[in-house]
Amino acid sequence: MTTDTVSAPETHAFEADVSKLLHMMVHSVYSDKDVFLRELISNAADACEKLRYEAISNPALFGDDPQPRITLVLDKEAGTIVVEDNGIGMSAADMGETLGTIARSGTKAFMDRLTADKNGEGQQLIGQFGVGFYSAFMVAGNVDVVSRRAGTDEAARWSSDGLGTYTIAPVDTAEAPARGTRVTLHLLDDAKTYAERYTVERIVQAQSGHVPVPIFIKELGSDEEERQVADGAALWTKAKSDISEEDYADFYRSVAGQFDKPALTLHYRAEGRHEYSVLTFIPETKPFDLFDPDRKGRIKLYVRRVFITDEAEILPRYLRFVRGLVDSADLPLNMSREMIQDSPVLSAIQKGVSNRILSELDKIATSDADRYGAIWENFGAVLKEGLYEDFERRAQLLGLARFKTSTSNGQWRSLKDYAASLQDNQTAIYYATGTDLDRIAQSPQLEGFKARGIEVLLLPDQVDSFWTTVGVDYDGKPFKSVTQGATDLSLIPLAEGSAAADAPNEDVSSFINFAKEALADQVSDVRVSDRLTTSAVCIVASESAMDLQLERMLAAAGQVPERAKPVLEVNAGHTLIAKLGQTGASDEERSDLAFLLLDEARIAEGQPPADPRAFAERLERLMAKSLN
Repeated sequence: MTTDTVSAPETHAFEADVSKLLHMMVHSVYSDKDVFLRELISNAADACEKLRYEAISNPALFGDDPQPRITLVLDKEAGTIVVEDNGIGMSAADMGETLGTIARSGTKAFMDRLTADKNGEGQQLIGQFGVGFYSAFMVAGNVDVVSRRAGTDEAARWSSDGLGTYTIAPVDTAEAPARGTRVTLHLLDDAKTYAERYTVERIVQAQSGHVPVPIFIKELGSDEEERQVADGAALWTKAKSDISEEDYADFYRSVAGQFDKPALTLHYRAEGRHEYSVLTFIPETKPFDLFDPDRKGRIKLYVRRVFITDEAEILPRYLRFVRGLVDSADLPLNMSREMIQDSPVLSAIQKGVSNRILSELDKIATSDADRYGAIWENFGAVLKEGLYEDFERRAQLLGLARFKTSTSNGQWRSLKDYAASLQDNQTAIYYATGTDLDRIAQSPQLEGFKARGIEVLLLPDQVDSFWTTVGVDYDGKPFKSVTQGATDLSLIPLAEGSAAADAPNEDVSSFINFAKEALADQVSDVRVSDRLTTSAVCIVASESAMDLQLERMLAAAGQVPERAKPVLEVNAGHTLIAKLGQTGASDEERSDLAFLLLDEARIAEGQPPADPRAFAERLERLMAKSLN
């Protein structure tokens, strides 16, 4: 072999703080050491799938070995386990790129190459090696990777003890597989059982029996011949009756990269105008990438069991928490990603799968409220994005939506439940937004609603400030914020035991008029409130302005050049307001009192005073006078 492109040997340091990350992964991320074998087998299967796809346009890559396979070679005496595949393989440069950087799989580089492909013949696939590869160091003191890329004559070896450096060196082709990758793990003393057939066979059957590549075990020094332990039959092609819950759970963990169990498994085959198989899962816990800014889905697309892409956008982005795959019998294998995305076949699949998932959620919501409540707890904030984005399915999503309310005592309530508890003359569905559920529940703006037994939706998620603004209604009732515009509650009777607020007397009216002038630069109006029963003041947005919480969010993001002036509402029946109307204070003192009331209202909203220094000075003057 030639060594022009790879000098022998080369020592490299892992990028950034890989040694620290390796230590964290080995000792923290993976609590079950058996997982290393599942990860290496998954990587090997991905490499075989990548080769199978590239061979569509270049059949010569198969050579005289067209059948993909994964072979596990056990050497109990030497204390090693080998995971070998005849997949796409890696060059020395590939090794430096993919095995020298943690949390990188080679997929991005493959995507970049294919993006530059003017003929549009390529497709990106799952990377050959990802974070899971490094789990090998849980059981191995040293790991050697020998690989030869399909269609090339050169081979290279990557070696590391996982402590900070790795080496890459050329290797004679006689020592390398004809194509593909051989990963050799030199097992630690407390991990030697992984060189025993029984242990490895148990792990493979329990965790990797579903991979779409046959798996064989060969035990050196044993009289037993090489034996196949997994048939390579894709799990999604099997009948549901032949698949156990544990099989589904193992497949879910592999395809989703999760370590929990699925909260919902959906497996079916669609037939008719378009034929495709679907195997999807809703996780039991929130995936770490749930709120990634790109909001990408995680559904893999196969065509007749050939992996095509995991970026086909099978589901709308508000269903990005769903994991799994779709295998189409109708899409052509040699179609570019761009053409696939625009294909009417894929559009039909997207619509069918999305509707089916929402229908399954609706069934669970009806039949098992506790189970659905757990799903909504994890993913409700994401599902509500659909209320803003998906007009076609908005009614269905509103039916799925669950809320905690001012009267639900922490329990989830549907809009159907809410509609059943409407008060006489109530013409809207009232809601309050914020960032903290408890703070929202204590908002002074809710007092008048509570006094009339009106249920208010408590909305703590950021998306709530957006979907409520797009003209959504339920059962003919619009959604109305309790912190925006005038709220005429006079037509709704007070609950038993609640007293009606007193009308403002002449002194109170005089003070309100004075405050309106004193605060003209700060507020758009000062008026008597029918929302307040126990608090003295509150602020609300004017009818034409955006809701207070939405304005705060947009202002924090630099999206609001100038914030609108709020309205200061005053509880005319409050003792403090009555005394302020009767005081014989000077105009300067009354101005201080008006500003202090406004700052009190801001603080009750969780906001700082508009001018903290001026607030402190006014407070000092008031305290000094009270001590005289």
